[in-house]
Amino acid sequence: MNKKELVGKLSEKIGVTKKDAGLFLDSFLEVVSDTLVSGESVKLVGFGTFETVKREPRKGINPQTKKPIKIPGRTVPKFKPGAELKDRVK
Repeated sequence: MNKKELVGKLSEKIGVTKKDAGLFLDSFLEVVSDTLVSGESVKLVGFGTFETVKREPRKGINPQTKKPIKIPGRTVPKFKPGAELKDRVK
């Protein structure tokens, strides 16, 4: 499912226009992104948790030249599904 299809399903489910559903989805994504950028997590009980994880710098190998390279550390987003979501997907 892509974003356009998700907006369509949301608008049907809650009985609003596709424009309003699109604004809601965009706002939700913006709030989650801003929260993650600030270093906090977003916990939706039953659905899951959006959080950030720090990856340490590490050594790797360039597959084309076979020479060792340094891969810098960085912060990446992570999603951990909640128990209810895991049960529904089974």
